Amino acid sequence: MPTTQYAGVFTDDKGQFYYEASLGFDLITGKRIKKKARKNQNGKRFLSARDAYKELTCVRSEFFQTNGYSNYDMTFEQFMNDVYLPFYETDVLEQTYQSRKPMLKIIMNRFGKKQLRAITVQDVQHFRTWLLSKRRGGANYSNGYASLMFSTLKKILGMAVSLQYLETNVAMKVKAIPKGKAQVAYWTKQDFEKVINQICLDSLYEHLCFVMLWVYFNTGVRVNEGTSLWWNDVDFKKKTLRVTHMLILESKTNWQRQSYIKTEAGSRIISLDDDTIEILKTWKKRQAEEIGNLDFIFSYDGNPMIKSTIARIVKRYANIAGVPEIEAKGLRHSHASYLINEFNVSVLILSKRLGHSSPEITLKHYSHMYSGIDQEIAQVMNGNIKIETAKKSNVVFNGNQAVKK
Repeated sequence: MPTTQYAGVFTDDKGQFYYEASLGFDLITGKRIKKKARKNQNGKRFLSARDAYKELTCVRSEFFQTNGYSNYDMTFEQFMNDVYLPFYETDVLEQTYQSRKPMLKIIMNRFGKKQLRAITVQDVQHFRTWLLSKRRGGANYSNGYASLMFSTLKKILGMAVSLQYLETNVAMKVKAIPKGKAQVAYWTKQDFEKVINQICLDSLYEHLCFVMLWVYFNTGVRVNEGTSLWWNDVDFKKKTLRVTHMLILESKTNWQRQSYIKTEAGSRIISLDDDTIEILKTWKKRQAEEIGNLDFIFSYDGNPMIKSTIARIVKRYANIAGVPEIEAKGLRHSHASYLINEFNVSVLILSKRLGHSSPEITLKHYSHMYSGIDQEIAQVMNGNIKIETAKKSNVVFNGNQAVKK
């Protein structure tokens, strides 16, 4: 069926105009509600696509106003609970869903009791201002977090439009929030040496802290990949580490180890250096002797180490060692910096080791770390080409004409 410039309006093989559209879903039966017509309410055929579109607009408006059980009076909160959240929970990884719940709750609290159709451009603009405002009462979120939350609201309202609970997405009329270019803080090799210099391996718990920090710094695994590592992921003979799981965590004792990772490329085998192999062997033996045979590498009680604990450990030793405080995920960036600055590793190798889906993703996050290498290349280029020029010209010039030999 040929389309026209008006959404929902088409022409048949005889050139007659008609409209066909979905008005949403019957909240009682769950079935899609469709309307299709070739004539207006007076029984006259549509003479133009515009006529058909005007009729469709009226039909939609009347439908939403006359159907009490329909979408017309639905609040934002009802839409979230009945439509968006059930969809979103099944559309993303559980870890992603759990991490987004606090943000979704903030959006719910902001618009929850308001009718979905009553949300205005002004409401969305005020929300944008609140996200970034440093004044009293403002959220003062970072550009990155504010951008993520604002784009999430746009997606929510966009879904309402696509399912025809709304006719337009008012959030599209408000300027987006730029993410900014915040760089994740990381430790240099020298910083890391200062940190491990402050750890006493006589203590069982400090020994665990040392192993945890060492593995993260020297493998670059994501925080949730590291917390899910079991001893059977380590092949001591082949000197490799298998990364195939992520930890879905509610609390220290309420967790799930799931056999999927952030991206398909995230499922990978990482080669381990001899120092890391020996450190893991020593810890495995001590863990078994003093605690028992546990599954998790980073554990002293059978439960996995959680992200907040890792964050506290990183902060504690950073302060003791007098090095910059970094987030737990900063250990992954530290690994990238270590490989780039110490071994001049290629983007392709780094991408595979970090489990990125493409080298482009790696460059997006770590290109700034390669800036120093350009200077090193310039130094290496010095004197590489032997410069010897002719003692006399071999070219005959004839005014402004072509050059001849």
